[in-house]
Amino acid sequence: MKAARFRRFGGPEVLEIADLPEPHAGPGEVRIAVRAAGVNASDWKKRQGLMDEELPQTLGYEAAGVVDEVGEGVTDAAVGDRVFGFCAEGAAQAEYAVLSSYAPIPPSLGFPAAAALPAAVETATRALDQLGVRNGGTLLVNGASGSVGSAAVQLAVARGARVIGTASPANHDHLRALGAEPVAYGPGLADRVRALAPDGVDLALDVAGSGVLPELIGLAGGPGHVVTLADFTGAREHGVTFSRGDTGRALHALASIGELVEAGRFTLRVAGTFPLTEIAEAHRAGEEGHVKGKLVLLID
Repeated sequence: MKAARFRRFGGPEVLEIADLPEPHAGPGEVRIAVRAAGVNASDWKKRQGLMDEELPQTLGYEAAGVVDEVGEGVTDAAVGDRVFGFCAEGAAQAEYAVLSSYAPIPPSLGFPAAAALPAAVETATRALDQLGVRNGGTLLVNGASGSVGSAAVQLAVARGARVIGTASPANHDHLRALGAEPVAYGPGLADRVRALAPDGVDLALDVAGSGVLPELIGLAGGPGHVVTLADFTGAREHGVTFSRGDTGRALHALASIGELVEAGRFTLRVAGTFPLTEIAEAHRAGEEGHVKGKLVLLID
């Protein structure tokens, strides 16, 4: 099968499409003929040698496609089903991938939109669970316009929270459409938030990692009311929880997101699609940091 990989660390130019053996579903797993695979920052961090030392490496943790093989004990999926989910082996950017966690694709979604869901939805749900976001409170999301931030906004609104989100002015209308009250990031953030919430906020989620943890702590009333997804050093310095997947993932989010999607209460922007053969261009676009939404690879 065709699959994305790299045999040395470096820039996007080290990426290649290789012929690799097809994987097969183990107990509790399904194999899919991949139709679309999400592209994430973890992909280029792996490529740069910032995560794993072994070579060569394949790429991709999330995908959507059609089940063509089920493992022993699988009772919730059958050959021919449309599903999306996680490839634990990090090899989803390929013609075939084995999913260890999966759910039916919401009927209204195509494969690219479904492939954009897993990482953003799981990450946002995990952080909201850790914060204890629920009905009646006010949540501040720093970095609310990206994929994870947008997911967090919508999931928090669905839980009944009031949400204030930081973003550039160009993204304020987008945040309003998601149900958040937008404020601009940068110097003076705390004052702008207090103009909307004079007594501060109940909880704060840092998605952007832009060095604002002290301001978030002040607004939320202490480090115990703040979670960051992006500032590991700041979390240690200020006593804030750093949310990471290796301490437990919110995989239940995959099965529950469909209801919100079909009710018109959840959506994620797909900013661009690329053929698998143009994976280097997808990496370049993502690393530039100006993409409004998720990048997705399409597999024929």
